[in-house]
Amino acid sequence: MPFSRAVGLSLGAAIFICSSTLNLASAKPFMIVGNDEKVWWDDDGKTILSAPGKDTVLIVDLANPESPKIVATLPLKNSIVGPPVNVDIDPSGSVALVADSVDVTKDGDALKQVPDNKVYVIDLKASPPKLASTVTVGKQPSGLSISPSGKMALVANRGDNSISVLSLNGTEVKVTDTVAMPDSVAHVLFTPDGKRALAVRFAAHKVSVLDIAGDKVTYNKLDLPTGLWPYNVVVTPNGKLALSNDNGGAGSSDGSVDTVSVIDLEANPPRVIDKVVVGDGPEGMAMSPKGDLAVSAILSGSNNKKAFFYKKNGSLSILKIDGKKVTKVDTTVSLEACLNHRLDIGGAGNVGGECGRLAAFGGDDFCGFFRGSSVPVNAKHLRALARKGHGGRLAVAPTGADRAGADHQRCLALEPFHR
Repeated sequence: MPFSRAVGLSLGAAIFICSSTLNLASAKPFMIVGNDEKVWWDDDGKTILSAPGKDTVLIVDLANPESPKIVATLPLKNSIVGPPVNVDIDPSGSVALVADSVDVTKDGDALKQVPDNKVYVIDLKASPPKLASTVTVGKQPSGLSISPSGKMALVANRGDNSISVLSLNGTEVKVTDTVAMPDSVAHVLFTPDGKRALAVRFAAHKVSVLDIAGDKVTYNKLDLPTGLWPYNVVVTPNGKLALSNDNGGAGSSDGSVDTVSVIDLEANPPRVIDKVVVGDGPEGMAMSPKGDLAVSAILSGSNNKKAFFYKKNGSLSILKIDGKKVTKVDTTVSLEACLNHRLDIGGAGNVGGECGRLAAFGGDDFCGFFRGSSVPVNAKHLRALARKGHGGRLAVAPTGADRAGADHQRCLALEPFHR
C-alpha cells in the first residue's frame, strides 16, 4: 500500500542521555524535531489534510536538559507518515538527515497524499544550524540509518521497493547506488560493525539481511520470517542480536497481542530464534546503550476511542536481554495517552509533549530506568516540539564522538507520533 495507516500523535516519552560519554566538545547534544502541519485525525480516526507551507524542522540544544533551547527553525516540509525512524544524526554529531516521505497536493477541490522523494541534509556545525542541501532519492523515503563510520547512509524507499545508498563526506551527500528489493521496505539499519544492514519488509513480514563491502550494498536474498507487519528494528551494541517490532495491525493496534521477533545475528546464517509477546500494536522501539534492555511502545488502542479494544493509556513494554534470551519484564510503564493519541518510540530515544513530564535519564541500568536517576522536564518547555495539531519526529545527537565501539554509547532518539 502506498501509505501506512496513520493513527496519531504521541505526546510523551523519554530522551536517554549517555552521561558516561557526555562530551560537549566533540558533539553538542542536539535534538532534531520535524513538525508536520499537513495531517491530523479526528476522533473517528479519519484523516484531515491541510495544504503544505507551515511545516518546520527544529534544532534543539539539550546541553541543559531541563531547559531545552530551540537554536534553529528551518521551514522544511516533512511528514509523519511511516515508521518513527526517518531521522538520524551522524556519529560526530555534525550532520543530520531527515527523510520527507509524503506530500499533500490538490486533487480538484480536495487534497490528497502523494509520495515525496527528498532527504534533507542539515549542517549542525553551522551557527545556527542550517539546511546544507536536499538529496533526491526514491519514492516515499522512510526509515533511514547512518553507518557507524559516518561515511554511508541507507534510506528505505517505501513507494518504489528500493533502498538508496548515500555517501557522506561532511555535508556533501549524494546517491551512489540503489538496491532493488522484492517489496516495500519500511526501515533499514546498520549493524554496529557496519558490515551488514537489516531491511524491514513491512508487508512481507520479513527482515532481510544486506551485505556491505566498502561502498557496495548487496541483497543476497537472506530473508528472516518475523511476526506480522514488522515496522522497525534495533540491534544490540555487540551486534549479536536484533529485535524487530512486529506491529500486527498494519500500522495500528487491533485488539490482539503482537510480538517482538528475536534474531540471532551471530548464527550462520542469521535466524529468528524466538518471539516475545509484548502487547497490542508495538510501534517504536529503542535499545539501551549497554544492550541489556530494550523498550517497545505499545499502542493498546489508545488512539481510537470508539474501538472495542480502546485503552486510555498506551504503555512501554520493557524487555530484558541476557545473552540471547529476551524476556518481557513484569513491570510495564503506563503512559497517559492525552487527547486520545499514542506514544511512539523510534530509532534512538523519543520525546513528547503536552501531558505530564519528560524525563532525561542519566544512566541505562534497569533500576535507574524507573527511579532515582531521572531529571524531570516540565512539558511546558516542549510545547513547541509536540503540541496539539502537530505531528513530529525527533532524533538526539550522540553525546560522544564514537558510537561504533563495544559499548555503542549512542544516545537514543525518540519521535512523538504517527503512521
